[in-house]
This record gives sequence, structure tokens and C-alpha cells, in this order.
Amino acid sequence: MGFFTALTEAMTSRQSLLVTGLDPNPEMLRNWASPRGLGGSSLLSQARSWCKSVIEATEDHVCAYKPSLGFYQAMGSAGVELLMEVRELLPPDLPLIIDIKHGDLNSSSAIAAYLFKTLQADAVTLNPLAGQDIAAPFLLYPGKGVVINCHSSNPAARVLQHHPDEDRPLYLQLVKESQSWGTPDQLLLEVGTSDPTILERVRQAAPERFVMLRSLWGEEGNLQRLLASGLNQAGDGLLLPLPQSLLNDSDINGQTKALKQRINQIREDHLRHQQQPDAPSDQCRIWPHAEQTPPALADSNRSAVTTSIDPELRELVIDLFDIRCLLFGEFKQASGAIFNYYVDLRQIISDPALFHRVLDCYAQVLRPLSFDRIAGIPYGSLPTATGLSLQLHKPLIYPRKEVKAHGTRRLVEGEFNEGETVAVVDDILITGGSVLEGIAKLKDSGLSVKDVVVFLDHGGRDDTRAKKRLEDQGLHLQAVLTLDTIGDVLEAAGRISPEQAQELRTSQH
Repeated sequence: MGFFTALTEAMTSRQSLLVTGLDPNPEMLRNWASPRGLGGSSLLSQARSWCKSVIEATEDHVCAYKPSLGFYQAMGSAGVELLMEVRELLPPDLPLIIDIKHGDLNSSSAIAAYLFKTLQADAVTLNPLAGQDIAAPFLLYPGKGVVINCHSSNPAARVLQHHPDEDRPLYLQLVKESQSWGTPDQLLLEVGTSDPTILERVRQAAPERFVMLRSLWGEEGNLQRLLASGLNQAGDGLLLPLPQSLLNDSDINGQTKALKQRINQIREDHLRHQQQPDAPSDQCRIWPHAEQTPPALADSNRSAVTTSIDPELRELVIDLFDIRCLLFGEFKQASGAIFNYYVDLRQIISDPALFHRVLDCYAQVLRPLSFDRIAGIPYGSLPTATGLSLQLHKPLIYPRKEVKAHGTRRLVEGEFNEGETVAVVDDILITGGSVLEGIAKLKDSGLSVKDVVVFLDHGGRDDTRAKKRLEDQGLHLQAVLTLDTIGDVLEAAGRISPEQAQELRTSQH
């Protein structure tokens, strides 16, 4: 079971949005130990007893645990062993989030292996200032999650986080940028604030993301305002920290239960307020993963007839157009060519239901193929490749876009064995240059590549040789859609004019 599934199931089974920090702060431990007759014992012994008592008192009323790695490392090797004990003490159905705020590129692969393999963590907190590269090594592990720290409650951080002004604060840029690094069930956001206005702006910028709060326990009555600002339309999507002061209370269990009930009452009020009687019942419909008749996948060599397209695929094309994944105008491509349209698939990762439907289209092409691992071409297709890795239970790797002059200098990130077969996925095939560059790095690392699967085969203009370039390398290309198919569907649906549809068809040939 993956992190996000475990988290949401724990939220349901415990009926809770609460997350317990397990941070054995020495000063707090002394205050906790003295009334219990443990004041004379060692710090390590106090920490062990405290962790055990907190877990036993809260496990029925929280949905996850989040220890800060630094507190355990400060106790030396015995402290790290204690964290391993904590992992064993946790109920197996409750996820473990390691709070580390990691932000160093050179050590990312090693840290990811340590946290996910040795400590058996389910998720990790990251500092995003190094950009997308900081998240990539952690997203290589199927079923694991990353939590991007976008805002700190530390007053001294405000001069940086709210720069240059309140209209364009850095923290909101971090929120917007980090969403392109992973899917909503891979990547969550962490926001330290007791200001409902900040949380509301984060929620507006990331409506589909789970947000984990810190430092919300400020003034009386603030909880209700924060919940109103941070809950999504489903009444969840927000994780709340158990107050640190409560963890020293003589009745942790009762206090935690009471807080959970209070939050749930506010949630119910929120849901009643949000209810829209005319809202469609299938708003979040996701395609089933069961064996079903696959959509009529487009043949890269011919124009599809609208009537031959499966209704589900036709509906998907229309939905992609409606969220502006296809734009008309004058756009300069990476190759330097000027096109009168632009296809942008990056927006789908912010719509979980739509993204699942896109993944299902890819998956139906990939399932009949024989391969050991999935490789995504950085950076645009990495979220897609990661989602497919989780769905198809195939390990993920990716060729680096650039090979750094420091660290391991690896061409390919992730674990693999020489001689294994890799299926390469990408979003759009235009010239084929980025795909062939990535495949060359895979082959140089001793891997075999036979199949390339893309969502859209661009096809035409000065790039007509793209498919042939792949075939000349012994590669088999399959595409979910072509521009012909998109043009036919959107014209028939009245979304574009016959002239615009013809522009797409002309581009294909």
C-alpha cells in the first residue's frame, strides 16, 4: 500500500486529520519525566518511555506520525536505533513521515535510500529551494511521498518568504512550482502559519493538494478560521499537528479524542456550507482500473475518424481542451520552430481525476509490452512516469537531463541491473531529440530499450522524421493520440472551428 493510500485510509478509519509529532526535545522530556518518577534516568531512556506512551495514547485518534530526525540524531547512534524502535511501535496502518527538511542535492539519493529502505519511512519533508532536482530522487521510490515545505512560521523568515511583495510572495511561487514535480498523491505541501489568510492563498493556488499545517495553535478561535481556509471541498486535504503541549498532558488520550471531535464538528459545518444541491454527482469520477475495453488508440500513420474513437477517450480530449491544455496563437517551440498552436500537458497533474484517466490511457498501451522498468524523460514526463510506476508496479528510473560534475555523476537515477529492458514514456513527441538523448544515456548504462510510449504524437511539419528517427534506432513508437484525432474530436464537439481543426491536421502531415 502506498503512502497516500495509507494516509487517506487512516484518515477514514480514525476519522481524524491529526498528525502526531514525535520529537523528544530534551527540555520537554525533563518536564514530562519528573512527575512520573523518571527524572533520574538517562535522556535516551526518557525518550524511549515518552515515545511509547505517546503512541499508545494517540494511535486511535491520529492518521500519521511525524518524528523530526534531528532530535534522534542528536542522541547519537542510540538515538537512531530509538527511531527504528519507534517504527516498530507504530500501528502498521499508520504512515510514518520523517521530518528532515532535506535540501542538499549531493546527498539526496543516499538520504532517500536511508529513509525509505533502512528506516522504512513512508514520506519525507523537503526544502524546495534547490528546485525540482531535490524531489526527483525521492519520487523514484514507488508508493513513497514527499512533503514540500513552502512556508515557515518563523518571524525572521518573513523577509524572504514574502519577498518581493504580498502580490507575488516567494512562498506562493514555491507552492505553484512544486506542484509540477509530482502528482497529488505523491507530493504534499507543508505550511507553517497561524494566519488563515496565508493558508487560504495556498489553498487557492493548490486546490487539489494535501496541506500539512505547522504552528497553528495561536489565538483562541483560530482553529475554526484555519479549517475554513484550508479544507478542500471534500472536507479534508488538510493535516493538523497535535499540539506539543498536549503531549505532556496526563490525559493525552482524552485530550486528543476531544480535539479530534471538535475538528470533525467544524468539518461537518464546513461541508454543509459547501454543499451545492445542483453539483454533478460524478464530479470526481475516475476511470476504473479493472479489465475493460481499451479506448481506440490513435494510429500514428493515419487520421482517426471521430466515430471510431471510444466515447471515454473522446470525452478526455474535450476535458483536456477545456482546461486549456491546447491553445491557439503563435508559440515558439524548444526547437525554435513557430507553431500556431501549443499543447501543454503539465496542467493535468493538478487534477487528480483527469490525471488518472490520462494514466489509464498510457497503461493500456504499456500492459501488453514486456519490460522490467519504466523510464521518464525529464522533466515534463516524470510525474506521468511515476504515476505509471505505481499503477503498473514497475520500478522507475530516469536519465538525467544534465550530468553534474560532482556527486555520483550518474547518467541514470534509480536502481537497475545491466541488461534489463526499459519502456520509455514521454508526453509529446515532436522532433524525437529529447527522447533519443535520454535513450542514449539508458543504453550507455547497459539498459535495453525497445518501446517508446507517448501521449501525443505531434507528427508533422519539419518534424515528420521524428517517428522514423526512432524506428531507425530499432524503437517501436506507440501514441495515445495524434493531432488528427484531437482536431476531429474538438471540431465535432464545437470546441474549435473547422479552420482551427484544419490547422491541426495540416500540422500532422
